[in-house]
Amino acid sequence: MNADPPTSAPGVLIGRSALLDDLHPVLDRRPAVVVITGEAGVGKSRLVGELLTRTPPSGAVTLVARCQESDAPFPFAPLVEALSLSRPRQADLTPLTGALRGLLPDLADLLPPAPPPADDPRAGRHRVLRALRALTASLGRAVLVVEDLQWADESTCAFLRTVVSDPPPHLGLVLTARSHTAPHIDAEGGDGLPFPLRPPAQVTVAEVHLLPLSMAETGALAAGLLGVRAVPEEFADRLHRWTGGLPYVVEEVLRRWPDPTACSTGTAEMPEPPLPASVRRVVVERLRRLPSDARRVVAAAAVLGDPAPVPLLGAVAGLGERETRSALAAALKEGAVRATGGTYALPYELARRATYEAVAEPERPVLHLRAARALTRHTGPLPLVRIAGHYRSAGHHTHAVRCLEAAADRAAAGGDAGTATDRYLDALRGGPSAVVRDRLALKLARVALNARTGPQVPAALRQVLDQHSLGPGPSGEIRLLLGLLLRNQSGSGLEALEEIARAVPDLLAVSTGQAARALSIIAIPSLKGWPIGEHRRLLAEADRLLPRVDEEELRSAVLANRATALALMGDPSAWQAVADLPAAITGEGAARVHANLAGAATALGHPERARAFQARAWEAVRTNHAPYLEAFVETTDILAAFTSGRWKGLLERAERAEAQYRNVPDFHAEALLVCGLLRLHTKGQTDVARRLLERAVRTTALDTGVVLTSAAAAAVRIHLAADRPAQAVRAMEGALHQVRRTGAWVWASALAPPAVQALVRDGRDTEAHRLVAELADGIADRDAPAARAALLTCRALLGATNGPQAGTGGSDALYAAAADAWTALERPYEAAYVREAWGLRLLAAGAAGGRTVLHEAITAYQDIDAVWDVLRCQRGLREHGQVTVRRPGALGYGDHLSPRERAVARLASLGLSNREIARELVLSHRTVEHHVARALRKLGLSSRTEIGSQLGL
Repeated sequence: MNADPPTSAPGVLIGRSALLDDLHPVLDRRPAVVVITGEAGVGKSRLVGELLTRTPPSGAVTLVARCQESDAPFPFAPLVEALSLSRPRQADLTPLTGALRGLLPDLADLLPPAPPPADDPRAGRHRVLRALRALTASLGRAVLVVEDLQWADESTCAFLRTVVSDPPPHLGLVLTARSHTAPHIDAEGGDGLPFPLRPPAQVTVAEVHLLPLSMAETGALAAGLLGVRAVPEEFADRLHRWTGGLPYVVEEVLRRWPDPTACSTGTAEMPEPPLPASVRRVVVERLRRLPSDARRVVAAAAVLGDPAPVPLLGAVAGLGERETRSALAAALKEGAVRATGGTYALPYELARRATYEAVAEPERPVLHLRAARALTRHTGPLPLVRIAGHYRSAGHHTHAVRCLEAAADRAAAGGDAGTATDRYLDALRGGPSAVVRDRLALKLARVALNARTGPQVPAALRQVLDQHSLGPGPSGEIRLLLGLLLRNQSGSGLEALEEIARAVPDLLAVSTGQAARALSIIAIPSLKGWPIGEHRRLLAEADRLLPRVDEEELRSAVLANRATALALMGDPSAWQAVADLPAAITGEGAARVHANLAGAATALGHPERARAFQARAWEAVRTNHAPYLEAFVETTDILAAFTSGRWKGLLERAERAEAQYRNVPDFHAEALLVCGLLRLHTKGQTDVARRLLERAVRTTALDTGVVLTSAAAAAVRIHLAADRPAQAVRAMEGALHQVRRTGAWVWASALAPPAVQALVRDGRDTEAHRLVAELADGIADRDAPAARAALLTCRALLGATNGPQAGTGGSDALYAAAADAWTALERPYEAAYVREAWGLRLLAAGAAGGRTVLHEAITAYQDIDAVWDVLRCQRGLREHGQVTVRRPGALGYGDHLSPRERAVARLASLGLSNREIARELVLSHRTVEHHVARALRKLGLSSRTEIGSQLGL
């Protein structure tokens, strides 16, 4: 049976264009011989087909002969089939060709009479060879293609030797053969060629060995077959590993995959592809041609999976080194394995799967057990995960669990929390005994806290807890760590606090220190947690236990959590608690506490402290590889950069964090928040910003005073800019409810000023006064400079409404004090926002200085690239009859688009109408019309539909 893959389907030819360009002129210079070699499925026939479409001129003869694998081949069989289809002119046939009457009965009416039989069979055979050569010459300018020479019979090889050594002057000969390495021109049977290739000097010769496609070429082929512009690099990489870059295998896989388009466009997970029956047949037929020992070695390579050296393959196959090397030579010749740097493996993953499935099922556990035992004799670090996989496939589950636990222990000791978590989970899934299960669960809980895990870890820990086989100490510790996982990584805020609270009684029974640690953890407040009073009570309970805690590590953890809780509450004693932290807090503990303190200092308005804490957090993270802590410190840093107005390049950084930290809800929420705020303020993309901010609110698990209030404040500003005060009030209600419920007024600094503005503009002055009074009471004894600056801002806004007349000194002093307070706190956006409100109030009252104050706000906004806010201020100036003046020293833009024209052009290219653009950018409809017209003129376009391509959007 011939198991060589059929010719590839026409349509997509990748990675061969330059080769075709080189071969075409070679085949055109007659006589010519072109030899194309390569492994099965690499595209030899396809390349020949493309070459033939380019080569023959009108009227030329093209004959294609295909050799077939056969145990008893008929002499000249492929030539007979090809030449029987030719129609030579009788006038061109020499008498010698009459010797072919018996061989080519289909041409008997054209051939001369047969000569008398030769006395010597060898002479008769030689006459037939000469006759075939003469018949070929009679065809004139012809191309003869002989494919799959590795299966050519002896007579066909003899004919080709004759033609190559003395080719007809107008013949182009194209030969293909399966070969896994480049052929050697002077070697008998050189890797697929069954005869030496020795043409005379006047013959044009080209030899080509086709290599599999590269990863990039595999991706390009897949894109062409799927009808898409490109496929993701990850998909191309996996497809290349699955198929080895063989075009035939790529086509077969994509043709039989249920929905390859979903995976190739990045919209779904990438499952293993199906194993096409045609690919399986090619692999199995290749195995059948191998000697017994070679089949055993190839089966061993399939079981091992990864490239393996000779001793390892021999140990799994049960062969000595000499027999193994001989078997590998046979397997290499057939292309059943590939050699790489002294190791051997199956050529691609689907070939490995087909080979593995060809191993008798009862034999597989035996081979896996041999593999596990051979790998344990590995010099250097043991490949424990591979060994575990082989033990599991051999049915030795206890050994597999032991190896996985050892692998996890090794990763944990090396600081790789993510890998350790995965290995402990794998071990738990292996069905360990109760004692081992409980031990694994405790190790998993301890290490997972510093990994970025998914829902599998909490589920596994709960499953162990539900067995009720743990003592109070391990049970309490696992519940504590489970609660921390739920709090930090799963988005289950209150559920996490309750889980930790349930751990306290168990912990008290065995360890006062562990119980105090649990209490100090749930004492840390949050907007989605319990009221601040309850957190203070829990902190007092932890303080009560602290004198009885002797373990230095636990005592340090309690003190760190205590300092964090006090700082987040705005307690004046927090900084003394920080100063009292023991020097023993290092590594991961130092990174965690200083990141917490940096976040609290940023939110409450202590920029210098925040910088110092953040620097120490980064220092600790750089010396301890813990993905969770790296994400923690990075998102804390991103929030600090936004708060302090360091917005250059921040959007790209926040977007990277948003993509990377999606499995840690609070970090993901903070990244979404900053993305939304920057999309609003620097791009004016109100709809995009609102979607991002809404996602942030839905995502956050507990929120220590940033996400809910800042997202609500931005939504309020969007509605107020569009003159929708009632909607602005509704937008703030959810976050304001959480502040009131918890009593966390120290975290209301972002929300309170725009909330007061919304209430005032909606005619709810009484509610505005109530809100300001609540804020004042809530921060009365707190160390919260940002909340105090917000209180000053709120009072200025209320004073401008019903206090002394604007511009007479009362509200002006409040506005000036608020702006100065924000400036002192290094909050440029809030300071500009105060000046904007102040300037607009002065303009509305007809008081002097309004224009100047509003221009100061514009300048401050421009300094941080707050484009949306600049446009809002400029509209305010126009509404009060003021002419917007370009910033001093600014130059004209000439034929280049101004920033505002570019912003308008970008939105127009997205299909927004002028009215929609006006709403997005806070401009009048007429202004947008002017900007669109100027943008089209400067870009030399006649339609707004052309803008996107011109701007590279």
